[in-house]
Amino acid sequence: MDSHVLQDFQKPVTIDCGHTSCRPCLFLCWEEAQMPMCCPECKEIVEKSDFRTNIMLKKLASLARQATPPSDSRSGEQLCRTHGEKKWLFCEVDKSLLCSPCSDSPEHAVHSYSPVAWAAEEYREKLLKKMDPLWQMTQDMQDNLNEEINKCQSIVDYVFLRKNMIQVQYHMMHKFLLEEERFQLKTLESEAQEIFQQLRDSEIRMAQQRERLKEMYRELTDMCHKPDMELLQVTREDPISSRHTLLEMEKPKPVNPELSSLHITGILDMLNKFRVWANCYMSLSHEDRNKIFGDDGGTKDPQTVESYVIWSAEGFTSGRHYWEVDVGNTSNWILSVCKDFKTFLLFSLKKNNHCRFSTNSPPLTQYVQRPEGRVGVFLDYDNEIMSFYDVYQCSLIHSFSLPFLTSPLNPFLFLDST
Repeated sequence: MDSHVLQDFQKPVTIDCGHTSCRPCLFLCWEEAQMPMCCPECKEIVEKSDFRTNIMLKKLASLARQATPPSDSRSGEQLCRTHGEKKWLFCEVDKSLLCSPCSDSPEHAVHSYSPVAWAAEEYREKLLKKMDPLWQMTQDMQDNLNEEINKCQSIVDYVFLRKNMIQVQYHMMHKFLLEEERFQLKTLESEAQEIFQQLRDSEIRMAQQRERLKEMYRELTDMCHKPDMELLQVTREDPISSRHTLLEMEKPKPVNPELSSLHITGILDMLNKFRVWANCYMSLSHEDRNKIFGDDGGTKDPQTVESYVIWSAEGFTSGRHYWEVDVGNTSNWILSVCKDFKTFLLFSLKKNNHCRFSTNSPPLTQYVQRPEGRVGVFLDYDNEIMSFYDVYQCSLIHSFSLPFLTSPLNPFLFLDST
């Protein structure tokens, strides 16, 4: 092998086909060619790249480089300007080239130095040691780059697929919600017909009972006009008393119509995206409580009754807002949104053991179960809609429009623990 060729082997490796090449040159050749790895000589495809270094050839190449005189075009730089001799030594401390007299000078006397060829080989070896991990990092980065390129196409395909999946899911949700809506409307219609029938039956019973009571009233009126002796004789027999007792026992009970509060799928998840909080609290005196809720004739000690009001310090002037209030198991509470001097209410008031559950604007009795626990309020200011929800049941209580909104709306809660 020619000595000049031998010098080019910085780190000679033998490929599977048997040819020998310089590892760094081989790798750069493959990298720049952008083609499958193959032997530069015979073009045979190379299956692996973790070649072992040809130690013997590496040593020969190193000896060849050290034995060959330097062919530097800048020959003047190889001569010491002070002594006119060739610089053939390398100072390890100053990293400078020296001639023999310079190496003996006091400046370099204690420094370590070696022949230029030997020092250069040592430095080449250090560079080669750095090159292996650097090349591995280059390959790793290429692998990462290839992965990123593949991800680009993969993410495009995945996004297209996911769009279809999301559309399918929402189509399913729309279909499910439509079926749920139909079920709720059908259930409402069925329950309404059943309640109508109960009310009609109750009307008939009450009308019949009223006629019996009127008949008894006429009989009593006639008895009052009887002569004394005849009246006392009838009183002794007392037929009216037994009939009166029987009519009392047969007194029809009024129907309490109540429709089911059916669960609305996902309604709270949607509303909670617009969650806000009331932030002011004040207890009410017994007198203020009676002004708001009235005196229901109860016997509770005012000291054991807690009444208070919660409100938002700032009114709503736009957007959508949702908040919840805990009415607990109390019978007296008022949820309100106030606009100037007009209020929109949902309230529960107890009077003479009868609980009224209603809204105003316009006044409307709510024929659904009175909520216990938390009540949700949703205000859509821009679309002028307000809705109340039973949080525990995840169901709608009532929804109505708020016409001509031009001023702030302030939420209030009045709560009485009686």
